[in-house]
Amino acid sequence: MKLVVGISGASGAPYADRVLSFLRDHGEEQGIETHIVLSKMGRVVWNHEIGTDPAEYGMPIWLPGDMTAPMASGSAKFDAMVVVPCSGGSLSRIAHGTSSDLLGRAADVMLKERRKLVLVLRETPLSLVHIRNLEAVTLAGAVVLPAVPSFYSMPATKTELIDTVTSRILDQLGVDNELMRRWTGLHPKESSP
Repeated sequence: MKLVVGISGASGAPYADRVLSFLRDHGEEQGIETHIVLSKMGRVVWNHEIGTDPAEYGMPIWLPGDMTAPMASGSAKFDAMVVVPCSGGSLSRIAHGTSSDLLGRAADVMLKERRKLVLVLRETPLSLVHIRNLEAVTLAGAVVLPAVPSFYSMPATKTELIDTVTSRILDQLGVDNELMRRWTGLHPKESSP
């Protein structure tokens, strides 16, 4: 699988960090080739929230304005893309096909080629503009996966809480993972018929 991890300028870089860490540690065994695209503001937020160099993952990193990058064309045959986190501005540009940078162009390519695009929205509260843009990208074929942690796995640390979202992202991309305890239902004596 050829995968693009796009990182936009919304707060939520720890989600991208966990996705990239997992792919670095387990991607090769699953046959995943990962490329990174940071928007200009994605790099700013990454530096603030993570503070490390994304080059440490050992994956190709493409510049925001490089429209000659392989994921800018459908002929490069990338299988999937995730934008994590996805800002309201990136959502809007993707919803309206405004390819002002490589992140937007790569997402546009995923939609036009009918390939998997997962947008991990990190915006709250939502305005009607956001809601209409969410509808537009959904109708165009994207999966909207808001960065909303779950608690049924009883996460005890910040990393475990982040992994409740990271696991769902990887699930949507078709990447096997066991980052969180899966829901198995309530204990039979506690459930009602």
